[in-house]
Amino acid sequence: MKETIIIEKEKVELRKPILIEGFPGLGVVGKIATDFLIRQMKAKKLAEMYSPHFPYYVLVSKKGSIRLLRTDFYYWKNETEGNDLIFLTGDTQAQTVEGQYEIADHILRFAEKKGVKLIITIGGYRREVEDKPQVVAAATDPETLSKALEVGAINSPLGNPIVGTAGLILGLAKFKKINALCLLGETLGYLPDLKAAKSVLKVLLKIVKLEVDLSELDKEIDKSEQLIARMQRIEEQRMVSAQRRREAAEGGRVTYIG
Repeated sequence: MKETIIIEKEKVELRKPILIEGFPGLGVVGKIATDFLIRQMKAKKLAEMYSPHFPYYVLVSKKGSIRLLRTDFYYWKNETEGNDLIFLTGDTQAQTVEGQYEIADHILRFAEKKGVKLIITIGGYRREVEDKPQVVAAATDPETLSKALEVGAINSPLGNPIVGTAGLILGLAKFKKINALCLLGETLGYLPDLKAAKSVLKVLLKIVKLEVDLSELDKEIDKSEQLIARMQRIEEQRMVSAQRRREAAEGGRVTYIG
């Protein structure tokens, strides 16, 4: 494979579609949020994107079969008068600067082909979280940004760099005359951050005027917190044991010969 390709799995007509992108990144916020919506809304596969700019290994399934790393497009049809949705997520991001630009360009051309007029990208924003993670927003135009601020997002700090596909899409979307918005959930970024993903989802769903049950995500958050608490207890016990071993060793050491 010498170039990035998109393989359409189904030909569908979409009504005023909004594209929502969430790739792996800081705190895995974007992928967690997008994958959750795909599952909850029972979105259907629309297309797959493969690229030589993705890492050079394959994934192995439980049955032992393999596949290349890829990016997946899904679609959801709105039964009311609202917008249809296209979801975009994947296994990885491009590993080079050139690859990032090429992937973003392919995404935008596909979005343009499908009649997308608004793209919302999701990611993480590294910051110490005091209470609930806030959602930082940036956009290609004031009107799109104001919609996010009106439903609870806060303005991005001046000069804040948005790295990777989530940022590049915004920068390149202006050349396609597509409005774009980036929603970043506050996270330390060291572990998959489900709370940050939930904060972003609450803002996102208000923007697209949809209601989605987040109770399953709450259950996952509870399990995650229990796991983190258990890991912290194990680490504390390990440190106490190590301290006792040091004290025992020092107590048995001969320090004076008369």
